[in-house]
Amino acid sequence: MDFDKAQAFLDDHINLEKTAAISAGHAEGLSLERMRRVVEVLGDPQRDYPVIHLTGTNGKGSTARMISALMAAHQLSVGTYTSPHLEHVSERIARNGEPIAPDELAAVLGELASLEDQAFFPERPSYFELLTAAAFAWFSQVAVDVGVVEVGLLGRWDATNVADGQVAVTTNVGRDHTDGAHDWRRRVAEEKAGIVKPGSHLVLGETDRALRPVFEAEGPADVWLRDRDFGVVTDRIAVGGHVVDLRTPHAVLEEVFLPVHGAHQVDNAACAVAAVEAFFGRALSPEVVAEAFSDLRLPGRFEVLHRAPLLVLDGAHNPDGARAAAITLADEFDVAGTRRWVLGVLVGRDLDDMLDAFEVRPGDVVIACTPPSPRAVPAAQVASAVAARGIAAHVVSDVGAAVGAAWQAAQAEGEGDLVMVTGSLYTVGSARTACRGLGLLG
Repeated sequence: MDFDKAQAFLDDHINLEKTAAISAGHAEGLSLERMRRVVEVLGDPQRDYPVIHLTGTNGKGSTARMISALMAAHQLSVGTYTSPHLEHVSERIARNGEPIAPDELAAVLGELASLEDQAFFPERPSYFELLTAAAFAWFSQVAVDVGVVEVGLLGRWDATNVADGQVAVTTNVGRDHTDGAHDWRRRVAEEKAGIVKPGSHLVLGETDRALRPVFEAEGPADVWLRDRDFGVVTDRIAVGGHVVDLRTPHAVLEEVFLPVHGAHQVDNAACAVAAVEAFFGRALSPEVVAEAFSDLRLPGRFEVLHRAPLLVLDGAHNPDGARAAAITLADEFDVAGTRRWVLGVLVGRDLDDMLDAFEVRPGDVVIACTPPSPRAVPAAQVASAVAARGIAAHVVSDVGAAVGAAWQAAQAEGEGDLVMVTGSLYTVGSARTACRGLGLLG
């Protein structure tokens, strides 16, 4: 099977990432039974290496990348599974930071296609289940030393949860994938806590004390809490990132440079260092941590592609993420000119909440676009919500065309302008492709 046929095979299966109905912290239609059967047929490859399993409303993908970098700096072979992808599906499965080659991914998916054709699976797997199985199988084939696995949706019933994480990480619990009614925080926490296995080590980045019993009820052997057992001592904004001191149960790491933007990423780094310490059961060498973070890149997470004018891609897709983006912009950048927002969002988000969180204001210009997803909010609907606030709004449905129009206007007007592409990782993924065409991304 070549890659085109493998992609067609994937696309022929239901994609719950794009279609699942999510409310009250639970995604309809999710079950582990199909996934358990798939990995059983494959010989349970997810048991061939230790796993660090991550969930959280925001930051889990960034934290997974940080953990992977720390593991690789210890000379380990690291398999990393994340979702969604930005530009190419192969980004989801990586070894030591390098995505799986398309032909290797096609080979693994070809094996799954053959098993499906031979009726080894009583029920037809989903798109995400097939990719997850492919990741677990490939990690076993290439003999990784550790798998760093990001949850797709919530946790308890997510396909990745057939793996038993030696270390479980929860970055935070926020208002996403929920109707926001009644005790929504507890309900979301219960779903995320499902990745915590009896006897595992839990690194809990969520600081709401009322939610701790939800996670502790799953029976972890050890629990490290952010701001009690680990956390950020100091955080100083520097050129191109942050210089931080991090406290862990085993040590204090001083003067660590993080080449990323946003105080929220500093919290993610604290979670990552704690997770790796939990995995090894010891303090990490300051030199190894410095090496791991020196080349850290987080595509689509407040990713700065140009500085004058300023061009930023940020996959903030819920109010918490939007607030973090607004704070980062205000604290770390000086925008003297026009702020142009290329905004494309998915259904399930309150547009007014998102606009409030981004702090979109009169004087800004919003170019509304439609991200490439069945759950996309039409660009015209986004523009209507913006215009109702007395803010200039334009409709350019195609993401690439919207980015091109905003960038052309910013270049014409002056070096003090901003182009912020945000609202969804699907928006950012299309924008990255467009930026390559504009010569803004290698």
